[in-house]
Amino acid sequence: MDFLVERADVWAASIPDRPGGLAEVLATLRDAGADLQFIIARRTADDPGKGVVFVTPLQGDREVRAAAQVGFNVTHSLHSLRVIGPDRPGIAADLTQRLAAGGINLRGFSASVLGTQFVAFVGLDSLEDAIKAEEMLAKA
Repeated sequence: MDFLVERADVWAASIPDRPGGLAEVLATLRDAGADLQFIIARRTADDPGKGVVFVTPLQGDREVRAAAQVGFNVTHSLHSLRVIGPDRPGIAADLTQRLAAGGINLRGFSASVLGTQFVAFVGLDSLEDAIKAEEMLAKA
């Protein structure tokens, strides 16, 4: 299989859990020129009235400065891979089984299909796991 596998820095910020909370931080990133490939946002269970948003990528000084102004920090405890390839039935099961067989425990997994291609973001616990998973999937 032909996969494009790349490590991706994930940035996180706390957001208010109210109408417009997410829109405000995303507008700041947009205005700085960020071309985000992945966004996930949700409420925080342990802090009522708050949410969290994760984005990738942020590139260049302008984007990073704007992100810092609205509370984003690169996550040093979350290591992520972006995997892109041709879609087919069962691809997510095959990817996750391949990683499991290599002893990789997943912290998170998100995937989507557009046309004939899939993109998956794989969350891992350590840089070592990310490097190992990257090597395993690049050989697939």
